[in-house]
Amino acid sequence: MGTPLGDFIRAKRDSIQPESLGLPDHGRRRSPGLRRSDLAARAGISVEYLTRIEQGRDRNPSVAVVNALADALSLDPCERKHLRYLAKITGGECSAHARPAPPRRTVRSSVLETLRLLEPGIAMVTNTLGDVLAHTSGFASVTSGTGLLDADAPNLTRYVFTDPRARTFFADWDDVADEQAFDLWLAPSVENSEWFTAELAPVAGPEFTRRLNRHVVPPRGVLRLNHPSEGELHLTRETLDLPADAQQLVVFLPADEGTAQALGRLRRSPGNRLRAIS
Repeated sequence: MGTPLGDFIRAKRDSIQPESLGLPDHGRRRSPGLRRSDLAARAGISVEYLTRIEQGRDRNPSVAVVNALADALSLDPCERKHLRYLAKITGGECSAHARPAPPRRTVRSSVLETLRLLEPGIAMVTNTLGDVLAHTSGFASVTSGTGLLDADAPNLTRYVFTDPRARTFFADWDDVADEQAFDLWLAPSVENSEWFTAELAPVAGPEFTRRLNRHVVPPRGVLRLNHPSEGELHLTRETLDLPADAQQLVVFLPADEGTAQALGRLRRSPGNRLRAIS
C-alpha cells in the first residue's frame, strides 16, 4: 500500500524528462519520466531504498534523505514544502487509527469583526478542507446564483467536484479543482483530511481521487469567475493564515478596471449581510 509521500515522489519522477536534468535518453520506456535508478543516483541513495519509500514500505526517511530527494527532483520551494509535509504526515499515519474528528467550524469574534471592517469588500473565512465558515456581503453578491452558498454548511471543495454549476462559474475549473484537492493535504491534521475525504470521495468520484493523488502544487494565479449578470470577473487573492484556528481569511481584489467597475455595480445592488456559518 502506498503513502502520500511515495505517491508524490513517484508522480514527480514520472513527470520529469531525463534530458531536462542533463541525463541521457535511454530510449523508449514502458512508463514515462525519470528512471528510479537515475533518481536514486542523483539523491545518493540505493534503488532498493527508493523503492521502499515509493511503495510505502519505509515511512520514516530522514530529513537528509527528504532534502536529497527534493534536490534530485529539482523541486521548487512550494513543492519542497509539500514534500516535507508529506514526510511528516506519512511518518505519523501509523497512529491515525482513531475515529477522525470533524474540523473546527467556529470563527472567533475578532475574526468576524475583521470581516465587518472589510465590508463591502469580498472576503471569506475558510479552512483547508474548503468549509466556508463566514463571509462578507460582497462575497455573497459575487457568488449569488451559482449555488456555492446554497447549502446550510457550504463547502467549496464539495461544490467544485459535485455541483455542475461550478464548471461554469469557475472559468478555469481545472486549476481550481487542483487547488481544492491539494489543500486537503494541508488540512489541520491527517485525521481531518481522511474524515473529509471519506465524506467526499463517494460522491465526487474518480476525478477527485485522481487529483488528490497527483499532488500537483497549484500556481494560484488570477481567479476568473463567470458571474451570472456581470460576466467574467478577474480577482487576485490575498490569504491571511490563522494558525491558532487552522483557518484562513481570504480577501478577493479586482485584477483589472473592468472587474472593479463590475464589483462597484454589485455593491450598489441589494445583498446579504455579513454571515457566520456554524
